[in-house]
Amino acid sequence: MMEMQSVLDLIGHTRLLNLRRVHAGPGRLVAKAEFVQPGGSVKDRAAKIVIESALWDGSLKPDQPVVEMTSGNMGSALAVVCAVYGHPLTVTMSEGNSPERIQILEQLGVRVERIPQVDGRPGQVTGSDIEAAIARAKEIAAEQGAFYVDQFNNPVCAEAHEHGTAPEIWEQVAGQLDAFVACVGTGATFLGASRFFKRQRSPTLCVAVEPEGAEVLAGKPVTKPQHKLQGTGYGRIPPLWEPKLIDAAIAIGDEEAEKYRELLAKREGLYVGYSAAANVAAAIKVLTSGKFTENATVATVLCDAGWKYS
Repeated sequence: MMEMQSVLDLIGHTRLLNLRRVHAGPGRLVAKAEFVQPGGSVKDRAAKIVIESALWDGSLKPDQPVVEMTSGNMGSALAVVCAVYGHPLTVTMSEGNSPERIQILEQLGVRVERIPQVDGRPGQVTGSDIEAAIARAKEIAAEQGAFYVDQFNNPVCAEAHEHGTAPEIWEQVAGQLDAFVACVGTGATFLGASRFFKRQRSPTLCVAVEPEGAEVLAGKPVTKPQHKLQGTGYGRIPPLWEPKLIDAAIAIGDEEAEKYRELLAKREGLYVGYSAAANVAAAIKVLTSGKFTENATVATVLCDAGWKYS
C-alpha cells in the first residue's frame, strides 16, 4: 500500500456506507463516513483547505498563530492541520459544548478559552453563545497578530465540499443520486456539495436539515434556540447562504436525533453524534415521502463520532 507522508493524507476519500439496517427501503440510504478522518469529523476537509490556501496566498505566515471559534469539530480539525504545519492554535468555545471536546483539544496541544453562555445551557448552545465566542476569538487574533480562520465567513470552507465531498459521492454512486441531505451550521457542507450536484446533468434534490424549533431556513420563527444538535441550527441564516441551492428543509427534534443515534449504534455499529443522527433521520423522511421511486438513492453525511458528546 502507498505510504502516507503525513496525517493530512488521511483527510478525504472517505467510504460510502449503505445504511440498509436502519432503512431497508423504499430506496437506498447511503452516508459518507466522515468521522474516520484524523480530526474525527467532516470539518477536517475545511480545515485542511483553509490553512493550505492561507499559506499559499501569504495570509498565513510560517509559525504564525491561528485562532478560531469552534463548537469542537473545527477545533479538532485545525489542531491536526496546524500540528503538521507548525502553527500554535487557540480556540474559543462556549461553555455549553461538551467537556469531552475540550479534553480532546487540550490533548492535541490546543489552547482552549471557554466562553460563558449568554442564553444557552450545558449541551445546548445558542446563536448568542456562538456570537460571544466569535467576538472573543477576534479579540485574541488581534492581540496575538494571529490568522483568524472565521469559518462562518470564509468561502474556502465550502470549496472543500464542492471539490471533494460531493465529487466523491457522485463517483461512489455512479452519478445516480436523487437527493442529498445535510445539517446546516456554518452551511459549508450543504453549500459546497449542493453547488456541485446542481451542476450535474440530472440535478439532485438538495435538502437542508435544521433543529426543530430553530427553522430559520424554512422561514419560521425561532421557538427553541436550545437544542441538542451541537454545531448546527444557530437560529440565524449563515452569512454565506445561497437560497437558490436549497430545495427543501426538514426539521429534526432532539428525540428523533436520540432515536437514530441509538438505532445507528445498535443496528449498524455506528456510534455517531447528534447531527449525524439527524441527517439520517431526515434522509429517511425524504426516502419515505413518496416523491421518489423504489430505486431512489439519497446520500447524507455522518458528520462525527459519538465520543465527543456527554
